[in-house]
Amino acid sequence: MIEFQNVSVQVAIPQAGGKNSSKTLLEGINLTLEEHRVAVIGANGSGKSTLLRTINGLVAPSSGQVSVNGLDTVKDGKKVRSQVGFIFTDPLSQLLLSTAVNDIELSLRAKIKNRGERRERALALLAERGLANTAEQSIYDLSGGERQLVALTSILALEPDVIVADEPTTLLDLKNKFLVGRALASLEQQLVIATHDLDLAAKADRVLVVHEGRIVASGVPQNCIDYYWELMSK
Repeated sequence: MIEFQNVSVQVAIPQAGGKNSSKTLLEGINLTLEEHRVAVIGANGSGKSTLLRTINGLVAPSSGQVSVNGLDTVKDGKKVRSQVGFIFTDPLSQLLLSTAVNDIELSLRAKIKNRGERRERALALLAERGLANTAEQSIYDLSGGERQLVALTSILALEPDVIVADEPTTLLDLKNKFLVGRALASLEQQLVIATHDLDLAAKADRVLVVHEGRIVASGVPQNCIDYYWELMSK
């Protein structure tokens, strides 16, 4: 369960003369997220990414508290990050090694000490995602969808309870959007996903609409999507 208690996020903006002003990215967020799949929608700059990044402590609240399964994302940051896997928009920002299998092995290093066993498990995880043929390929030779699925597999190797995905299909063509969307929909873990793909959002159990740093709608997917259409058409 993910809880936001009166969460606000402000950042300092340097000004001429050495003085700083501040900008509010999130304000007064109160949420309890228990649903299996939660989609977060909103315009660019609305605060979607900031909201997601508070869940695993990549962004700390300026005020209020975010907790995951009772753990404070600031005070218990290390434990939270062991339970929350984060998928970035661009998989190249999180794939650290040259091949898919090496990257999965890196995720498994703390859990499986034997190198041979670690490699065998990494190959098995890739095969489970239909990625067996990518194991020895350079990540730069993979399609965008394959890279995103390798990134997802790398996170799943850590066995998190929650997956947070920040616009994971934005850089993909239609075929790969469907491929990654199906993979995310099949997850057993709780999923919180920020997306501009309203068809993908419609398949969630709950949708949040973020606008100017606030949650302006929350609940039944189609009702929230209709609200978002109306909001953006004004």
